[in-house]
Amino acid sequence: MGKILRQPKLWITLASLVFIAVAMAQQAGQLRQLSLVANGWWWLLLGLGLTWLSILINGLAWSELLVWLRHPPQGLEVVPLFVRSNLLKYLPGGIWHLVERVRVLRPLIGGGPALAGVILDPLLIVAASVLVVVAGGWQQGLALLAPLPALLMIPRWREPLLRRLERSKAAQLQSAGGGPLESEGSGRGGYPWRPLTLQLLFVLCRFAGFWCSVQAFGIRSPAPFTWLAAFGLAYAVGLVVPGAPGGLGVFEATLLLRLGPAVPEAQLLAVVLSYRLLSTLADVVASAALVADRLVEQRLKRSC
Repeated sequence: MGKILRQPKLWITLASLVFIAVAMAQQAGQLRQLSLVANGWWWLLLGLGLTWLSILINGLAWSELLVWLRHPPQGLEVVPLFVRSNLLKYLPGGIWHLVERVRVLRPLIGGGPALAGVILDPLLIVAASVLVVVAGGWQQGLALLAPLPALLMIPRWREPLLRRLERSKAAQLQSAGGGPLESEGSGRGGYPWRPLTLQLLFVLCRFAGFWCSVQAFGIRSPAPFTWLAAFGLAYAVGLVVPGAPGGLGVFEATLLLRLGPAVPEAQLLAVVLSYRLLSTLADVVASAALVADRLVEQRLKRSC
C-alpha cells in the first residue's frame, strides 16, 4: 500500500482527473445547453481526418529519425509499425507502445539504437510543441522558454540527457527475455533538423484537428495563435508529466488552466473532451485501416 501511495504518476493522474471532474460538475448545466453549430459535424469529421493525418506524419518523423541515427531497419515498414503500436499507449503504464517498438527494432538494428530511437522521438515532439508557444506572443515571458527544449537537442546537451533517460528507461522498455538494453546515446554529432521539422509539421497538423473542434462549437475568441500556443504547451506537458495512459487528464487540465480566463469554461470543456474523443478515434481508425489493408493484401495474394 505504501509503495502505491509513493507513485507520483498515480497522484498526478488522480489530481488531473479530479480537476476535470469538478469542472464538469460545476458546468453541467451549461454543458447541457451547448450544441454544435450548423455545420459542426462536418468540422468534427474534418478534425478526425486531420488528426489521422497527423499520426501518419508522426510516423514519418520517427522513420526519418531512424534514418538520421543511421540505423534504418532493413525490410521493415516503419510507419505501419508506428501506427499499429500507437494504440498500446492507452494501456495502463503508458509505455507499451515504446516497448513494442523496441521489441521489433532490436533484432534489426540492435538494442542501443532501438532504445535511442524510441526515447528521442518524444523529446523531439516536446521540442516542436514548445516551439509553437511563441505564437501566443510574450505571455509574461513564457515565450523566452520556448526555444529551450530545441536547444537541448544540440549534441553537447542532447547526448548526456539521452544517456541518462536511456539508463532510467531501459529496464522498463526491454521486452521479456530480451536481455538488458545498452545505453549508448545517439552516436551522432549533428542536429536532427529533418526529424524536428517533421515533428513541427505533426504538431501543427494535430492542432489543425483540435482547431476543428473549436470551430464545431462556434467559439470566436481568443485569436487562433493564442489557441495554438496553449495547445503546444498542453501537448508538451502531457508528454513530459507522468500521468494516465495517452496523456489523459494532464493535457486537458493544462488547457483548462491556460485558457480558462479567456474562454467560457463550459465551452472549453466541450472542446477538450470532444477532441479527446476525436484523437482516440483517429488512433483506432488508423490502426483499423492498417489491419484492413493487410487483410485485403492477403486475400489478393491468395486469389492470384
